[in-house]
Amino acid sequence: MSGPVIPVVTVGPAAGEYVPGLEKLHGPVTVVRRCEGMPELLAAGQAGLARAAILSPGTGGLTVSLLERLRDTGIAVVLLAGEDDSAAGAGVPGVRRAPPGIAAGPLAELVAAAVESLAGAERSPGSRAGTSAYADPAAALPPLEDAAEPPPGGRGGGTITAVWGPTGAPGRTTVAVNMAAELAAAGSPVLLVDADTYGASVAAFLGLLDEAAGLAQACRLADQGTLDPAGLRRVASTVAVGGGRLGVLTGLTRPDRWPEVRPAALARVLECARACAAVTIVDCGFCLEADEELSFDTAAPRRNGAALRCLELADSVIAVGAADAVGVPRLVRSLTVLAEAVPSAEPRVVLNKVRAASVGRSPEDQLREAWERFGPGTAISDFLPADFPAADEALLAGSVLAEAAPSSALRRAIAGLVDVTVEQRQRRRIGWSSNEVKFSWMPVRLPR
Repeated sequence: MSGPVIPVVTVGPAAGEYVPGLEKLHGPVTVVRRCEGMPELLAAGQAGLARAAILSPGTGGLTVSLLERLRDTGIAVVLLAGEDDSAAGAGVPGVRRAPPGIAAGPLAELVAAAVESLAGAERSPGSRAGTSAYADPAAALPPLEDAAEPPPGGRGGGTITAVWGPTGAPGRTTVAVNMAAELAAAGSPVLLVDADTYGASVAAFLGLLDEAAGLAQACRLADQGTLDPAGLRRVASTVAVGGGRLGVLTGLTRPDRWPEVRPAALARVLECARACAAVTIVDCGFCLEADEELSFDTAAPRRNGAALRCLELADSVIAVGAADAVGVPRLVRSLTVLAEAVPSAEPRVVLNKVRAASVGRSPEDQLREAWERFGPGTAISDFLPADFPAADEALLAGSVLAEAAPSSALRRAIAGLVDVTVEQRQRRRIGWSSNEVKFSWMPVRLPR
């Protein structure tokens, strides 16, 4: 066969049995090393010794995150099928499955096809699907490209909305939780995902005493290739809201558990969520900075990869900023960072906590005028009023605005973000209460 010979490593005894047959072919592959396990395979990949790997059935430690890491190092993978065949490699570019009893010749052709598939995925538009999974110093050198498309296969009909904003507590979680609650109360199947790896707080907002971290459980199943809609529903908590039901994937219980939410696994969780819910609301972390300068010359997992992957896969992004002298400049600078990190994102800008005390008279007009002069090209979409008593009442009760403060202005404004009409509840008065008296000449009521 013509063309360059592909250097290959094998992992496990079953793959090693193919070495004599592959070498007799004198192309298109040559075996350069027999590896005992995954750590040795990763070391070979980092050293640039091989372009493909043949893995024995039941190879321990084979996860979606590991396959993505191999792909990022330029190694295509051929999995020899076995009785305990896993679905971990399904939908990952550069991964092929060999049927049981395959001969050496067809196996070599399959290896060449896997290498070509991986090379084609790297050349295609949106090929940086794995760049947010691991920090690589070389990744900072090429110019930014378009963001990646979601992993292929099994895409459901649901939509994903990411709620993001800069540091400084602009109200991301308040907006995300109440958006999901309004949709659930209106009868839509909704899943709320807490993907903030710095300060997960959705469980506290909803009064859930959850120590299991539903998102971490879902990512663990996805990494093993066993996550399906039924499994996602099992690990999600259910909250009753206004006659409807809201599914919740609670966030990490401690910030140091962030490695449990790997971008590759999180992407599969979100794709599975499309099949489970009509709308998925994701509360993202604020930080989007690249980790290359922090990882020196090693390929290290990215803490900010979860937020980047959510923003890449989202159908719509809501950027929340605080409407004050500190929050607005932060939002302007962060939108520039967002445009560089995720070029495909087209955020819907929402200013929260709008009040005259921090802006002046006619706050919306003044904010809009200042934004047009100093802000980016994206216009302000919505203003959310500052209603601290209503927000405090909901937080104290561990509930949502629709239940704790149904008539509040903030509740109506957030419902407008998701096009839900809030029906005003008219209070029926049956007369004065027994502990009140009204004087005919005074339009006031005084307690007895």
